[in-house]
Amino acid sequence: MTLSETIQQLPPSSGIYQYFDENGKLLYVGKAKNLKNRVKSYFSFTPDLRPSSNLSYRIESMIKQTVSLNYIVVNTEHDALILENSLIKQLNPKYNILLRDDKTYPYIYIDYSEKYPRFDITRKIIDAKDITYFGPYSVAARDILNSIYELCKLVQKKRCLKSKKLCLYYQIDKCLGPCENDIPKEIYQKEIDKAIKLIKNKSKLTQELSKKMEFYAEELRFEEAAELRDRCERISRSEIKSDIDFASNENYDIFAIAHSEKRLVTLKIFMRNGKIISSSHNVTSLNNGFDKDEILHRVLVEYYQDKPPIIAPILIQESFEDQEDIENYLSDIFKKKAQIIVPQKGKKKQLIDLAVLNALEILKNDKKTVNMETEEKVAELFRLERTPERIECFDNSHMAGMATVGAMVVYENAKFDKKSYRTYHLDAKDEYSQMRETLSRRVNSFEKSSPPDLWVLDGGATLLKLALEILDSNGISLDVIAISKEKVDEKAHRAKGKANDIIYTKDDVFRLQPSDKRLQWVQRLRDEAHRCAINFHKKTKLKMDQESKLLNLNGISQAKIKKLLNHYGTFEQIKILSHEEISAILNEKDANIIKNLYK
Repeated sequence: MTLSETIQQLPPSSGIYQYFDENGKLLYVGKAKNLKNRVKSYFSFTPDLRPSSNLSYRIESMIKQTVSLNYIVVNTEHDALILENSLIKQLNPKYNILLRDDKTYPYIYIDYSEKYPRFDITRKIIDAKDITYFGPYSVAARDILNSIYELCKLVQKKRCLKSKKLCLYYQIDKCLGPCENDIPKEIYQKEIDKAIKLIKNKSKLTQELSKKMEFYAEELRFEEAAELRDRCERISRSEIKSDIDFASNENYDIFAIAHSEKRLVTLKIFMRNGKIISSSHNVTSLNNGFDKDEILHRVLVEYYQDKPPIIAPILIQESFEDQEDIENYLSDIFKKKAQIIVPQKGKKKQLIDLAVLNALEILKNDKKTVNMETEEKVAELFRLERTPERIECFDNSHMAGMATVGAMVVYENAKFDKKSYRTYHLDAKDEYSQMRETLSRRVNSFEKSSPPDLWVLDGGATLLKLALEILDSNGISLDVIAISKEKVDEKAHRAKGKANDIIYTKDDVFRLQPSDKRLQWVQRLRDEAHRCAINFHKKTKLKMDQESKLLNLNGISQAKIKKLLNHYGTFEQIKILSHEEISAILNEKDANIIKNLYK
């Protein structure tokens, strides 16, 4: 069926549509209240099918590449919004802008159903009437919580009440001691009220910490004083300073965007009880143009995937195409009327102006701090779809098929992001199957953690082909390159400055000079993935050796241990096997020994 025929047969229903190019690569995912009308708006049908004359340059370029489309019909526009957002995060289409802000924001909470409530941090929100939340906090949530326990005589740890005995915190006057003493609720409530006031007022909190810091300094307790000094600085840095004075206890979620030709900043500011408590921003590369309506739509849908514990009016800098639809969508999530406001004057307008000013400042500083020159040259040489801003690099490691592991390292904004590194225990024994298992597990996690701009594999053309097959089978658009080590006398050659490694792309093979900055950039990624995989392998092997030694000492031979590991993979799996499962591989006597060891 031709593209024109498919368009003519579209139903007038809610759903999502997907555009594909001549190679079957996904170009764009969109949602529609009426699929037939929405898709038709992209095209002119006379004298032949071509892009509509009123499209932006970005969309026109996309439509010119489109040769086929798929669509999925859903029951409501709400369902279409959820499906669209999920598919964009998982499939990374060329002309959709992927906002990699997958993190959930922590809240400080207190559960009043407990006899002596205490404050804690959570990212998982429970809709319960006895729980009160404060936040969200993009940074410094732990610092605020620790400061509360420094300044208020509350139950310091969860385990304290269970012990039923007075502990060190009571001795140093940081707790009233309700674990053993009968503390009236009114007395304890005063400490809770004091803590809440400090949580709501960061300036007051830092003032109290400064007093405590000076006290420690006078007592020559310099390490404790330095810790409070550093904590004050972190809490202060987490704030956006504002002279806007809200006399009332108003709450607002404020969203602003700023962009240049190649970079986009999305900024979120959270105001609670008339004070700005935290902010967060995300910087994204713009490789195929920019649509402000789409960005505002995506930012709100992405942030409000679940009902927040504190529902506040939403302030944005300008209205956008789907604003009413997004309001209805958010109202369904909030279980109450959502408000998206574009302020024109007054203090709300001052808040938006403050947010835009900070977004522009972040954009300006981003140009100074992030040098993407090498990445741009890499994208040009290897003919990548986009300049790689976030890169994931993979390697595997094992010793004669034992302690088989995989590793993924992440490189973003010209530096390694070690918090995003992942390691995997693998069942596969050969290199090809190990890489298949590692990459497949990463693909399965795309819904929670969006795809990067580029995969780099430690391997040759065979592993590159494998990765492309895995991505294609899942409908994911993602650039992949592989780097294999030069062989000298049939051995991998890693001499610094002399390694003539080979780089494979989908269409080409590159043999660059060792001094080439682009080769060195890829080598640096490969070497970090190799280091990470080797270190994790060593830890895994050491643990396996310790387990093997324990079994050896109890009469289980190394050959029998290997037999079990070949069949079940890991000692963790062996520990939970039944007596029958072990005896089916070994014998009754050995099964009894192993079950007695791990009971």
